[in-house]
Amino acid sequence: MTDKTKKIGKKKNSAPIFPASVLTPVSNFLTAKLHTLEKRKKEISKEDPFANSSRLDDNASPDAEADEQFGHARTSAISKELTKNIINVRKVLTRIKLGKYGICEECGQMIDTERLIAFPEATLCAKDAAKREE
Repeated sequence: MTDKTKKIGKKKNSAPIFPASVLTPVSNFLTAKLHTLEKRKKEISKEDPFANSSRLDDNASPDAEADEQFGHARTSAISKELTKNIINVRKVLTRIKLGKYGICEECGQMIDTERLIAFPEATLCAKDAAKREE
């Protein structure tokens, strides 16, 4: 056996998998959260003054123009954050289906259950999340 075949045959220490009785409520919670986030994103897009503006760009007073600019910046920022959260929740739901929920994406170790209870969308252990924030 060559060194190459030895490396291929070795498995990392696999973390324990949560039972379905634990994952089902988590999955239901995250699915409901996903629907709420998607609904909120639709609502916020309706509030964007640029998306709903029927006037010409050159006929507004400066204060109305500033108000529209601020409203657009606000709705854009909220929409961007909602999109990020939607992607993260979908990612976690996929990890549940693949049997990888609760396993850190970086180090492959089990994420603390206290962290998962507080933040079910966690895909990183506390140590790796802190490293990423730095």
